[in-house]
Amino acid sequence: MKKKIFLAIFISAALLFSGCTNTSQEDLVEELNAELQSRDNEIAELQSRVQELQAQLEQAQEPEPLPSAGPTQGASLLTTAFEVVELLKTMDMSGVSDYVHPSLGVRFTPYDYVDSQADLVFTATQVAGLAQDNTVYLWGSFDGSGNPINQIYSDYHQSFVYDEDFLNPHMIGINTKIGMGNSLNNVDTAYPNGEFIEFHFTGFDPQYGGMDWRSLKLVFEDVSGSWYLVGIIHGQWTI
Repeated sequence: MKKKIFLAIFISAALLFSGCTNTSQEDLVEELNAELQSRDNEIAELQSRVQELQAQLEQAQEPEPLPSAGPTQGASLLTTAFEVVELLKTMDMSGVSDYVHPSLGVRFTPYDYVDSQADLVFTATQVAGLAQDNTVYLWGSFDGSGNPINQIYSDYHQSFVYDEDFLNPHMIGINTKIGMGNSLNNVDTAYPNGEFIEFHFTGFDPQYGGMDWRSLKLVFEDVSGSWYLVGIIHGQWTI
């Protein structure tokens, strides 16, 4: 009889323990599922935040729109000239091309006298590529020796366009001739419809008494209220 009672108690305890174990496992599974769901929600929120940050980064990396190229309608002659000189300082010929007269192009003159027959004229498209152009052009003749100025544009630029810091000159003339030498200065007759700005250095070494002056004249013509470049004239003392 005692054996039967003991066996019944053992069976009851076993069943009770088994029920508790199943309940604990179910609770644990529920807890784990809840934890996984919480982690999934956090991951979804983080992914959403990452997408937002990526969108902000892409927007920040987009280049700002460049200002309109070329002369501004209604801008003064002097303002436009300074804009061109600033481009010439860095030999940004693509930028200069935006200012070149759309039909006349721009004429390059190595000394004060403008030779409308011999001086080279380039269109805006041609000017845009001059900095990389390795073509040797005949620009005229060297003063004194009379030897031909056979140079690629980058060399001509350094000798007969921006050979001094014309962005910071000693003097500026608006439709006024400053540098005067033995060479005939015929800018007004060579460009009867043009107006010009002269950027001038009075000299550098006192022993030369001003004979080492330099000038850069930029000649413009008005097109529908905007100034377009038609001439780049380099000036210096000539023999």
